[in-house]
Formats: sequence, C-alpha cells, structure tokens
Amino acid sequence: MEALVIHAAKDLRVETIVTEPVAPGQIRVRVRKGGICGSDLHYYNHGGFGTIRVKEPMVLGHEIAGLVEQVADDVTGIAVGDRVAVSPSRPCGRCTYCQQGLQNHCLDMRYYGSAMRTPHVQGAFRQEIVCDASQAHKLADGIGDGEGAMAEPLSVALHAVRRAGPLLGKRVLVTGCGPIGALIIVAARRAGATHIVATDVSDFTLRSATRVGADEAINVAEQPEGLAPYSADKGSFDVLFEASGNERALRGALDALRPRGVILQVGLGGDMTLPLNTIVAKEFDLRGAFRFHEEFAIAVELLNKGLVDVKPLISATVPFRDSGRAFALAADRSQAMKVLLDFE
Repeated sequence: MEALVIHAAKDLRVETIVTEPVAPGQIRVRVRKGGICGSDLHYYNHGGFGTIRVKEPMVLGHEIAGLVEQVADDVTGIAVGDRVAVSPSRPCGRCTYCQQGLQNHCLDMRYYGSAMRTPHVQGAFRQEIVCDASQAHKLADGIGDGEGAMAEPLSVALHAVRRAGPLLGKRVLVTGCGPIGALIIVAARRAGATHIVATDVSDFTLRSATRVGADEAINVAEQPEGLAPYSADKGSFDVLFEASGNERALRGALDALRPRGVILQVGLGGDMTLPLNTIVAKEFDLRGAFRFHEEFAIAVELLNKGLVDVKPLISATVPFRDSGRAFALAADRSQAMKVLLDFE
C-alpha cells in the first residue's frame, strides 16, 4: 500500500510500505479520509516542533476514518464492512497513570504519527492500517467518513471542556479559532454555555466560529480593544479557553475574565511570560488540557446522534497523492479550516 512519509521539513513522499498481519484482537481498516492536524503541519513545515524533531522516516497522520476489511477471529462487536473512526491513542494500560484513569499521561504512550519517541510511532496517513479493535468506533450510516475523521480533534475539544468543569449557564471566551478553537465552541455550547465570544486575527476563521455557535466574533488585529467592554467590573467571562498558543492572546484576555475564572490553556506555542500579579489578585485557576482518552468514544457518539455538527469546519478534501497542495491549503487560515486527505 501507499503512505505519506515525512523525511524532513518540506520532504513528504508517497511511498510503498508493508501492511502488518492482523493479530488477535486486531482489525484491518481501509483508510478513506484523514484530517491534517496542526502537529502534521509542524512536521511538514519545520521538521518538528519545540525539541521534537523527525529523526527517521515517519508516516504522518492521526485523524482517520475508514472501512473495516478484516477482523481477527477473537474480535466481537465489529464486523467486516463496518465504517469506523480510529482513535490514534494507544496507552499501555499498565503504568501508574493508566491505572489511575489518566491514560492521556501514559508513560508508554504510542500515538500515531509522533516523533516524541525513537523509533518514531508510525502514523495513519496510509491506504490501510492494522489497529486494535478497541481503537475503532463504529460510525452511523448518516455520518460521512470526513466527519468520522473529525472525531479526533473533537475529542481534544471535549477533553478541554471537561477540564474546565461545569459550563451550564457560563459565559465563555475562546481565543484562537482554528479547528480546535472552533470545536471547543461546539463542545462548550453542547455543555450548556449560554454566551460564547471568539477572538482571532483572521476573518475567515471567525466566520467559521460564528457558523458553529459563537455569539460574537472579534478580530483583535482590527479591533485591539474589542474585549474592552467585557472588562468592566473586573471582567465578564467565567471561562477562558486559550487555543492559539499565543502569549499576547492569553494576556489580552485576562482583564475580561472575572475573579475566580478558569483559564484552560489548550494551544501550544512555547514558553510564555505570565502576569502572576493578575493571576493571584483575581484568583484565577490556570489549567492545561492535553489530548484525550475516553472522550473519543463520546465524540463518535455525539456525531452519530447528530448532537454536534462538524461539517461547517471541513474546508476541502484533497487526494492524498497531492499532499503538497493539501498541506499548503491547510496552513492558510485565510481560506481553510480543516483539510481532509482522500485515500480512496
């Protein structure tokens, strides 16, 4: 089969690789759609992110959905012909954190398309993949493969919303409206947030944020004081989801956050200098949100039941052999949110 293999920055090749045999407890999935993630873009454009670098050829990708083509004899609940979304998260289940129910902090995590360990964990941008049956979650007939591939980023958003605590009746600010920020808006609305404001520097992403549920969208590049009305009386928002990874976005939002508000840092952009006096004086809770685990099954269930709609965030679907165009489009926030690769 063919796969998309990254060798170095801007060196992404279509190569032939071997499909592993199906072992007990496993299934083989014909990949149909795969979503390009921010980490995929970092690998493609920069050869990695932070201290993480590509040191050997690695298949990219971790957001996929496809068709089950083979099932091991001991697998139940999944059959040939089922359409599934595949979770890229493969915790060991044995370490201290897995035993505590913190699988996203697994000490021996194997996450598709990751250079965090060597040998690298090969990814899912391939025509077929063998995975554990437990990773596969069946898609309903009315849900497209592209929507199924969105289950992974939706899971990230659901985990962030869960980390924030109850949102019923809360006022929420989301800074950074790429795919994750937009999906946080979707998840926060589903969790009961009554007023959601989104900020970004791109009109295109802000229009997408409005389409998926934001009550107000503010372009802070054009309106640097756009949040000022929300800063009266020590702030208006109960929860801030910072999804840009930009220090200026985080600092600029603190005046609009009420005392004892919750800050959820989701975006990764390197180290930041924080105004600790403000954090202390307003008694903020600063929390991180990293990946997900059980939220993947929840994401698929929400999609299957039509309780969330991710279709407005799918900007384009490009044949995987035209990966250069697909990655260039995915990096352009003036015209694309989520770009999918077509492996059919």
